[in-house]
Amino acid sequence: MFEVGDHIIYPMHGAGIIEEIEDKEVLGEIRRYYVINIPVDNMQVMIPVNRVEKSHIRAITDKLVLKSVLEVFRNGKTDQTLSWKDRFKMNTEKVKNGKLKDVAEVVRDLKRIHEIKPLNSSEKQLFESAKKLLIGEVSLVNGISNVQATELLRTNFS
Repeated sequence: MFEVGDHIIYPMHGAGIIEEIEDKEVLGEIRRYYVINIPVDNMQVMIPVNRVEKSHIRAITDKLVLKSVLEVFRNGKTDQTLSWKDRFKMNTEKVKNGKLKDVAEVVRDLKRIHEIKPLNSSEKQLFESAKKLLIGEVSLVNGISNVQATELLRTNFS
């Protein structure tokens, strides 16, 4: 169970902060909701507390795990033998599960492929979503702005 003020990752949406926990009546039934602010999109979402596990919402990682993920980001191998359809399917699943290591791999791999050839529109969109998730988490873990997090990733990738 999360508390107000907790930093979380909501896969496919981004890094956020639990602003409040409130009860709302829906279809005659009172349900408890997390009210989550996602700053990168200036968006607020409400998630039923009982659906958090299914939506893969998780707490942000710590600095030690982030450091090891950045090593994977910098040094991991990219499989360029997959067709774009297979790659898209695999990468979509990685982003949906919201695991930091998987999201970092998607950003790394799509960035490397894009340096060789243009990504199609679906992969471009997935790349931007994954990048947004990664930047948001790096920003929250390190207590820095999204611009600073972007620069940190750029220097780690070069």
